[in-house]
Amino acid sequence: MVKLNNKIGVIVDSFGCGIEEGLLKAKRVGAEGVQIYAVSGAMDPANMGGRQRRELRDRIEGLGLEISALCGDLGGHGFQDRMANPVKIEKSKRILDLAVELGTSIVTTHIGIVPQNTDSAIYEAMQEACGELGRYARSMDAYFAVETGPETAVHLRDFLQTLGTNGVSVNFDPANMVMVTGDDPVQGVYLLKDYIVHTHVKDGRRLRVVDPRQVYGYLGYEGMSHGHIAEMAAEGADFEELPLGEGNVDFDAYFAALHEIGYRGYLTIEREVGDQPERDIARAVAFINNYRM
Repeated sequence: MVKLNNKIGVIVDSFGCGIEEGLLKAKRVGAEGVQIYAVSGAMDPANMGGRQRRELRDRIEGLGLEISALCGDLGGHGFQDRMANPVKIEKSKRILDLAVELGTSIVTTHIGIVPQNTDSAIYEAMQEACGELGRYARSMDAYFAVETGPETAVHLRDFLQTLGTNGVSVNFDPANMVMVTGDDPVQGVYLLKDYIVHTHVKDGRRLRVVDPRQVYGYLGYEGMSHGHIAEMAAEGADFEELPLGEGNVDFDAYFAALHEIGYRGYLTIEREVGDQPERDIARAVAFINNYRM
C-alpha cells in the first residue's frame, strides 16, 4: 500500500452547520485544512469587508487549520451561456480575490458539461470564459479548479489544452466519475496529471447509466429533473454516494496514482448525503490515515 504525505481537508459545509461550528468540528475530526463555499450569505465576497476577512483568517489559523480551497460553484449551466457569463466571470474573480486574501490559491467550481461538438457556440462560450478566468488566475499565481464528473477525463483534458494556460485546472473527484460517467478515476489521474491542483475524497457506485445532462444540467436541455448531484445521490435511483471503501472507487490504485504523478496537495473529504456527517467524516479521516506516513 502506498504511503501518502498529503494533508487531509474537509468541506466545512458537509457538516451541515454554520462556519464557526463547522471549523470546530473539522478540527475535532482531525482535519488539517478546510474548504468553504464562498458564493452566497456571509461568505459572499460582496458581504465580506477587510475586517471580516482578517478575522476569519485569524480564526482558522488560530485553530491550527488552513484553507485548502474555496468553492466558487455558481450553479446554473456553468459558463455555457454567453449572455450570463460576464456576471459569472466577474463574481468568480472576486471569489478568487477572497481566496488569495484568506491564504489559498485555489477556487473549485463546475464550468458546465463540455460539449462533444468543439465547433458549437456553447463550446466557444466556455472556452472564452475559461480562457479569461485562467489568465486572471495565473496573474495571481492561483487556479480555478474544475471538478471532474460531468464528462470523461480525456474530454476534459482536451478542452483544458485549448485554453493556453493552466489557470483553469482540475479539482479531481473520483466518485463523481464513477457515479455519473462510469469513467476510470485511476486512468483519469494519469490523463489529467498536469492539471490536478486539489482533490475531493468521496466514494460511490453507479446503479444504472444516466445522462450527465440530467445530473448537471445543460443549456437548452429540458430533461433535468433534480438539479444537484447530491440530491440524486441521496435518492439512490441512478447512483449512490457511499462511505469511503464501500463504493467502486479503488482507493489503493487511486491514491497510488496520485502519489505516482507527484500530487502533494490536499485530500479533501466531501460528504453530501447521510444524517450523521460528523461521524462519517471522522471515519473518512481514519480511512485516509491508513494510507498516510
